[in-house]
Amino acid sequence: MGLIERFMTLMFGGGRNALSQTAEVFRENAERQAQREAVLRSAALGQFQDEFSNPPYTRFDRFIDGLNRLPRPMLAFGTIGLFVSAMIEPVWFASRMQGIALVPQPLWWLLGAIVSFYFGARHQVKGQAFQREIAQTLARVPDVARDLADLQALKVGAGHMLSAGQLASGEEASAEDKNPALNDWDQEQGSAGR
Repeated sequence: MGLIERFMTLMFGGGRNALSQTAEVFRENAERQAQREAVLRSAALGQFQDEFSNPPYTRFDRFIDGLNRLPRPMLAFGTIGLFVSAMIEPVWFASRMQGIALVPQPLWWLLGAIVSFYFGARHQVKGQAFQREIAQTLARVPDVARDLADLQALKVGAGHMLSAGQLASGEEASAEDKNPALNDWDQEQGSAGR
C-alpha cells in the first residue's frame, strides 16, 4: 500500500499534477488557451470601443467640417454659373475659356489628383462615420429589446392577463380574462343571492 501511496503522491501530490504537466508538453491546456483567447478578445473589444467612441466635437472641428462641405456645392454652383455666363455674356465666357486652354497639361493632372484625393478622402471619412453610427445603433439593440420586454411585463402585470396569441396580435383581454379571482367571486355572489 505504501508503494501505491508514494506513486500517487509523486503523480498528484505536493499541489501539482505531474500527469497533466507532462501532457501539457505535448498538448496545449484547453482551459488556459480559453483564458488567453478571452483576454485577447477583451483587448480587441476594448480597442474597438476606443476607436468607435465619440471624441468631443469642438468649435474648431465644426468649423473645419463646414469648410470641408464647401467644395462640392461650390463646384456644382460654379459649373452652373459657367453655363449661365456663357448664355448671358458669350464673349466674356469665350475669353475666359481661351485662358483655361493655355493651362499646361501637368497642371490639369495635378488638379485632377487633388480633387480625386479630396473627394476620395471625404468619402472614406463619411463611410467610417456611417459605420460608427451603425455600430452604436446595434450596440443599443439589447437595451431596446430589454425595454420592450419590460413594457410587455408591465402590460401583463397591470391586470391585463393576455394569452401569447393576444400579446402577438395586440388584442385586449376580455372582461372575463382580466381577473379570474374577481370572476369567481362574482359567480359565488350570484349563486348565493339566488
